[in-house]
Amino acid sequence: MLEKFFKLKENHTNVRTEIIAGITTFMTMAYIIFVNPDILSTTGMDKGAVMTATILSAGLTTILMGLVTNYPFALASGMGLNAFFAFVVAPQYGWQAALGAVFVSGIVFLLLSVTRAIGYIDAAVPTTLKRAVSAGIGLFIAYIGLQNGGIIVADEATQVTLGDLTQPGPLLTLIGLLIITILMARKVKGAILIGILLTTVVSFFMGIKEVPTGIGDIIGLPASLAPIALKLDLKAYLAVPFFIIFSFLFVDVFDTMGTLLGTASRAGFLDEKGRLPRVNQAMLVDAIGTVGGALLGTSTVTTYVESTAGVSEGGRTGLTSVVTGVLLLLTLFLAPLAGLIPSQATAPALIIVGVLMVGGIMKINFDDFTEALPAFLTIIFMPLAYSIADGIAFGFIAYPVVKLVAGKGKEVHWLVYILAVVALIHFFF
Repeated sequence: MLEKFFKLKENHTNVRTEIIAGITTFMTMAYIIFVNPDILSTTGMDKGAVMTATILSAGLTTILMGLVTNYPFALASGMGLNAFFAFVVAPQYGWQAALGAVFVSGIVFLLLSVTRAIGYIDAAVPTTLKRAVSAGIGLFIAYIGLQNGGIIVADEATQVTLGDLTQPGPLLTLIGLLIITILMARKVKGAILIGILLTTVVSFFMGIKEVPTGIGDIIGLPASLAPIALKLDLKAYLAVPFFIIFSFLFVDVFDTMGTLLGTASRAGFLDEKGRLPRVNQAMLVDAIGTVGGALLGTSTVTTYVESTAGVSEGGRTGLTSVVTGVLLLLTLFLAPLAGLIPSQATAPALIIVGVLMVGGIMKINFDDFTEALPAFLTIIFMPLAYSIADGIAFGFIAYPVVKLVAGKGKEVHWLVYILAVVALIHFFF
């Protein structure tokens, strides 16, 4: 039955290989079930409920991806977007309005997928800005990780400064960063997840967290979704500026597109023209995940680049995704464990993910000033303005302006000019 449904022989794979690939993908991305609740709970959202929503949205959407597309892609709440949700949007408008913004962006994504307009938009937006957004988000979440871990603290004279590294919190963060660094350097599968758990164990010896006294402190029934499910506030959402909604949509669409094409290229799925068959179905599933995640009570769900880990182990069909999704759903029963994990154990994960995301900067042509300036402004404003939306807005303003003054205005798609005007309105009105 599995052979017939997933076409295993046709894709030169077998059940054993797909199961191993699914476990590998799960190990490399499972850190999100602890990191996402830790981030979103800063908004006042119930941490246990967020963990349940994170797992359900990730597990169910990943299984749906496997069944609908027969591709080995996994999905979960996106890093960077969860930080944008928690530290930028929610403090200004409330987490209910932030969920409303995620929901609306998901609906728009859904419509773009159904109408197949995504390909047109993808062609219109400059590749430089796409890469700059990824790098900027990397710096943004690494900065948040440094703050959460107490490595970087507020200072009246210089705005920010180095924290007291001799204190237990910052010291534990540094230990966790060292552990994950060693595991990553040794190419250990699931390095971030293992690092979070080992750092948590170290926290017991440092007195930051209490040692669990029984199995009930680790395994138990999942927390109720009641505090956050269907609590999105669409009326409050109306006060949220357009560019914040656009930022949720922009990052989700292009992060997903980039991840799909990158992973598909590694797996050999692309056709002779470099296109991914069934890409619209994959984008549609991603959009459904975002809409469903917002209803459950979590931030934007997107396709994970960690899917490449499973592909590297031979995963070639949707069976890999189904295995990953089932394993994610089984972690529902680890709800008590989340309460044992200190923020200093998840902070190193944010820093490491930031390192991985900032790599896109190497593909930006800094020899061309008309490409370099918009990219730099996009990247630098995200952490300094503490806003992904503001970074994207500055990039969309700078790109057509610098191209025009250089006599290269015809290289810019008309849609980018419109977005530049919208970005100006975002700042001044």
